[in-house]
Amino acid sequence: MPATLSSTKTRAALRASARISLELLLVLLMSAVALWMLGRMWSVTWPVIVALLLTTLTWPPTRFLRRRGWHPALAASVVTALFLIVAAGTIVLIAVPVASQSGELANGVVDGIEKMREWAAGPPLNIGDDQFAQALDAAVVRIKESVGSIVNATVTGVGTVVSGIVTTVLALFLMFFFLKDGPRFLPWLTRQLPGRLAVDLPAIAARSWDTLGAFVRSQAFVGLLDAVFIGLGLWIIGVPLVLPLAVLTFVSAFVPIVGALFAGFVAVLIALVSNGLTDALIVLALIVVVQQLEGNVFQPMLQSRGLGLHAAVVLLAVTLGGSLAGIVGSLLAVPAAALVAVLWNYLREQLGEPSREPATGEPDGGSTPA
Repeated sequence: MPATLSSTKTRAALRASARISLELLLVLLMSAVALWMLGRMWSVTWPVIVALLLTTLTWPPTRFLRRRGWHPALAASVVTALFLIVAAGTIVLIAVPVASQSGELANGVVDGIEKMREWAAGPPLNIGDDQFAQALDAAVVRIKESVGSIVNATVTGVGTVVSGIVTTVLALFLMFFFLKDGPRFLPWLTRQLPGRLAVDLPAIAARSWDTLGAFVRSQAFVGLLDAVFIGLGLWIIGVPLVLPLAVLTFVSAFVPIVGALFAGFVAVLIALVSNGLTDALIVLALIVVVQQLEGNVFQPMLQSRGLGLHAAVVLLAVTLGGSLAGIVGSLLAVPAAALVAVLWNYLREQLGEPSREPATGEPDGGSTPA
């Protein structure tokens, strides 16, 4: 005989479901408001985020100098100056060799285009010079029709570059102050907050800082693996500019998607104009294999181990961040997920009930009961 539903239990279940749904809606609403406010303040928030990421890289040497008795301002100044020297040296290491061979590179590009034209003119394509001319004329007409769009894109690009320069300068200044005054932040925060918040927020901030450092270190290690494997492959194949390309690969690892595409495009282009189509295809295959291993094996394993996140969570976070906010979303998705996990674990610790010893029976291992 089928059981009869209890009207009292049904109403209680519906009331509980309605209450939980309302609470979830309120949480989602407050999250949406917080994200909206973050977007409105993005011009200030983004330099702070960049400065924090840079500070996680430069804090270990700063801490070393401070422990040796250096004044905080002097230690921060020296480390900031060394960071700028290393960054400038990296740019020079990439730019100077490429610039010294720019003429050879340009001639190689022209020769490569001519070889492609000759190849296309033969079987099976049999594309004649008149068809190339028609295609070129059509491209010119299309460009003329799109002059307005090109101008707008150029202005937008210039604005983006200027904004990037301003963000970089502001982030460097913030990094210096974080290195100089960072250890005073948590005691200051403790004094500003009342009651329980004076304990909870500094504890969460300390754990978040450790997690952010783990993220940056793992990302740097992944970039180093990419640079070593791709650099060795380029050296074995015989592609020139191996060291600049390896450095470019390491630096681009901190910029998801676009960084890998740009570094790979440069490597394949140099291989094409210097070694020919066959070696360029080999380099392309090498880069695809290494980047697939990095994205699907190395990065999830290292970040999941360093951040306390499962590899599947890392992959899903990057996918979601990229779909919501593009490149910036992909860059910040993993540390954001890790910070959410830090907050969740802390809440579980504070809200969880302490384990209780069994009331009867001998203590495990013969220990003395309290």
